[in-house]
Amino acid sequence: MVEPRRLLVIFFLSTLLIAYSNANVEEIQKGTEEGDEEGKVGGQKAQGVTYDARSLIINGKRELLFSGAIHYPRSTPDMWPDLIKKAKQGGINTIETYVFWNGHEPVEGQYNFEGEFDLVKFIKLIHEHKLYAVVRVGPFIQAEWNHGGLPYWLREVPGIIFRSDNEPFKKHMKRFVTMIVDKLKQEKLFAPQGGPIILAQIENEYNTIQRAFREKGDSYVQWAGKLALSLNANVPWIMCKQRDAPDPVINTCNGRHCGDTFYGPNKRNKPALWTENWTARYRVFGDPPSQRSAEDLAYSVARFFSKNGSMVNYYMYYGGTNFGRTSASFTTTRYYDEAPLDEFGLQREPKWGHLKDVHRALSLCKRALFWGVPTTLKLGPDQQAIVWQQPGTSACAAFLANNNTRLAQHVNFRGQDIRLPARSISVLPDCKTVVFNTQLVTTQHNSRNFVRSEIANKNFNWEMYREVPPVGLGFKFDVPRELFHLTKDTTDYAWYTTSLKLGRRDLPMKKNVSPVLRVASLGHGIHAYVNGEYAGSAHGSKIEKSFVFQRAVSLKEGENHIALLGYLVGLPDSGAYMEKRFAGPRSITILGLNTGTLDISQNGWGHQVGIDGEKKKLFTEEGSKSVQWTKPDQGGPLTWYKGYFDAPEGDNPVAIVMTGMGKGMVWINGRSIGRYWNNYLSPLKKPTQSEYHIPRAYLKPKNLIVLLEEEEGNPKDVHIVTVNRDTICSAVSEIHPPSPRLFDTKNGSLQPKVNDLKPRAELICPGKKQIVAVEFASYGDPFGACGAYFIGNCTAPESKQVVEKYCLGKPSCQIPLDSIHFSDQNDACTHLRKTLAVQVKCA
Repeated sequence: MVEPRRLLVIFFLSTLLIAYSNANVEEIQKGTEEGDEEGKVGGQKAQGVTYDARSLIINGKRELLFSGAIHYPRSTPDMWPDLIKKAKQGGINTIETYVFWNGHEPVEGQYNFEGEFDLVKFIKLIHEHKLYAVVRVGPFIQAEWNHGGLPYWLREVPGIIFRSDNEPFKKHMKRFVTMIVDKLKQEKLFAPQGGPIILAQIENEYNTIQRAFREKGDSYVQWAGKLALSLNANVPWIMCKQRDAPDPVINTCNGRHCGDTFYGPNKRNKPALWTENWTARYRVFGDPPSQRSAEDLAYSVARFFSKNGSMVNYYMYYGGTNFGRTSASFTTTRYYDEAPLDEFGLQREPKWGHLKDVHRALSLCKRALFWGVPTTLKLGPDQQAIVWQQPGTSACAAFLANNNTRLAQHVNFRGQDIRLPARSISVLPDCKTVVFNTQLVTTQHNSRNFVRSEIANKNFNWEMYREVPPVGLGFKFDVPRELFHLTKDTTDYAWYTTSLKLGRRDLPMKKNVSPVLRVASLGHGIHAYVNGEYAGSAHGSKIEKSFVFQRAVSLKEGENHIALLGYLVGLPDSGAYMEKRFAGPRSITILGLNTGTLDISQNGWGHQVGIDGEKKKLFTEEGSKSVQWTKPDQGGPLTWYKGYFDAPEGDNPVAIVMTGMGKGMVWINGRSIGRYWNNYLSPLKKPTQSEYHIPRAYLKPKNLIVLLEEEEGNPKDVHIVTVNRDTICSAVSEIHPPSPRLFDTKNGSLQPKVNDLKPRAELICPGKKQIVAVEFASYGDPFGACGAYFIGNCTAPESKQVVEKYCLGKPSCQIPLDSIHFSDQNDACTHLRKTLAVQVKCA
């Protein structure tokens, strides 16, 4: 028996639910009556940004936001217009960026907004291209950026605890965030002022460390939210991965599959926003390649928008480069190279084009998504349909999902038999016509080529200068000093020196026994010298930063000199209590002496910050004149190499291939292009990164190149290359749907732009190039990937001639996938649906 009180509660809740549902339908119908299919909302202000549970409302209009992350300091200002233009061409309508505190305020109170740190110029360029902007102010950003974007000097503020309800930290954070927002407001860059910025972010993924600070973490979240709102930017603020984001701050999702993993907005009136859809993964030295398919990315996007999502931000959309010393611990100089625009700003296909197609397909569903009510239908064991239907109208969009990861399935939807490839979503903007399937790529593919430059490598002569390890340095302490505090993020290097006297009886008597120098270090690496001779090196990793160096060394009777060069590979970028991370030697012993193990940790150590070549600025034209350079020998540790090369031909991006080198840094005309580390091999027994980006903006007709080699590399095989994606391909089968680019909406109805919607292979050369050769063509059952296609069990003999007829000498071409163009004779696979695979060369 149900108690009367419980009946009353149930009745009350049911009434509320019915009222909410009715209000929701009324809101949709009202929006339809007062707005149009492009998302205008009746009664909204003409200018400004608001939101409701469905979407952001920008200047009175709903938008589906397809955002791409482009970080301004990970490229050069001359690259920005082209990157933004290519993003827009890829269906991106919003550009997202972090704000880099340590780049803007490297010294307390001294600000830098020049060159690659010209934030205002970058945002204005976004505006010029008629795109929206999302500014993630942080000021902690992580981003695999040095120190997570926090300037080093912040570590030395007395009593500071990063990212906690800590007065010293809050004081400096508030000052910087206020300065940035005021600067953007002064330039009228927020949407209510007529600018492009529609969202701003405070903090970054704080939920991952919040519990470490207990109640100080909870109160910090509330304080950060109030700080953001107090700045009167008049756009919504967001906190990514923050379940308890205080109202009206919007909590957002980061991850690969937010359509399935996001727990949703923490209030019903907030939209579902995805701030980081990882297009692959950044890499650290020692990693194998990181990949994520275009098909998986498209699936994740279609899934999210089908489940009430209204914004996705690709992290990253442009790969970018960590120039100089800007990368965080062990992170490679090349950042997100697997992004739709690779490190060099070239379109990575099919990722760029397939995402462009999913954006187009979703845009065709706008009316139903903005004003419709969703229903979910089960079509099979692993198959479902999410249908958005606008009440009282014909506006309808359907997303048919096959979540079986191995097998294609046929489903019946509204009387139609529709084939769904394994783990895919088909988009039907009118609930009848399949215009896109996430697993079937209709756009072209390409392959990246590194071409040796004839001009740059002509008469490439090297000279060398080798540093001598120091002896008896001043700046003495009983023990070696901590490496972060010693270097203060001004260099990767610091010397530690000590001396010890040994008697004849201290040394081993047997000729086949040598003493062993053991150094236990908190990271990141060391090079060891004993009596001026190189004894070797050791290092940690991104996962295990601590390590132990152990090498047999030659000691002598009398005074012995030990010099350790400690080095860092970036500062930490994540986790709680970052200000308390440490690095450098912690225990130094000599084993194998007749008198036993000798602990020299407290022997008294001299220190020197940086190495002599840095102090003399050997990487500059003027500084290089301060030492005597000689012809290079077989290579050796701590050696500087310099040479000159002419600017490469053409206008393709430029890179240097570091074949034969170990570990160090590269400068071009005095500017560092980042750290290289060729002898730290991945599990595939290859360097994690071999080619290093040289921005064209760094080049002159004649260019000075300087290498610092820490270990034993030899530059004789180092060479300059240009980079292109002139190998383009297409692989389309008879089961592929027509491209969503062939459709449009008119008066709320889906309409084809052309009469022939049969599948076709489409090829477009980059830039103003033309197709000069057909390198592969097969109409049958070819297999492989762009750059490595193979003929299968059957192929039409005329395949290459047909493709040449349609494509040779043209900047673009379309080849119909129709047997009428290919001979049916000798068809060994009549029972199979055909695929046309084509690979051509552009020039």
